[in-house]
Amino acid sequence: MADHRSEKSAKAAAERGAATKPRKATPKPQSKEAKPALLAGDNPQIAKAEGDAPVQAYIAAMPGWKSDVGRRLDAIIARTVPGVHKAVKWNSPFYGIEGQGWFLSFHVFTRYVKVTFFRGTSLRPVPLGESKHKDVRYLDIYEDQLDEAQFAAWVKQASQLPGERM
Repeated sequence: MADHRSEKSAKAAAERGAATKPRKATPKPQSKEAKPALLAGDNPQIAKAEGDAPVQAYIAAMPGWKSDVGRRLDAIIARTVPGVHKAVKWNSPFYGIEGQGWFLSFHVFTRYVKVTFFRGTSLRPVPLGESKHKDVRYLDIYEDQLDEAQFAAWVKQASQLPGERM
């Protein structure tokens, strides 16, 4: 009796299949590489990874004028600290010295780019942005307000201090 039911099931399925037209494959639209999603405050969502490529992907995904600021920050850091180690962690670019830790990071917010100096209280002059972490200081960069000479001086000092291990 079990064989009889399975024959009926198979026959009914075959009849249903014959009654329906085969589906055509829907072509997927050909598009350029998808842009990363923007999180709260327009911060690009980039997968955690080491090296220059993920940092450049982050900078390219920064919206509007902030992308230009990101390129300028990256260029100043690379020029000031030859061989700087780069990574993206927690959707933010990190810069450090291989084997010594990270000395700075930056993050996109709606109206500005926030640079974090992990040993900022040791910099001279001390960046104005205070933190709940005793050693950390911030630099908030608004459109057209980057003092490149001061930033380069802080980068040089920060790169010579013990880095933050994360």
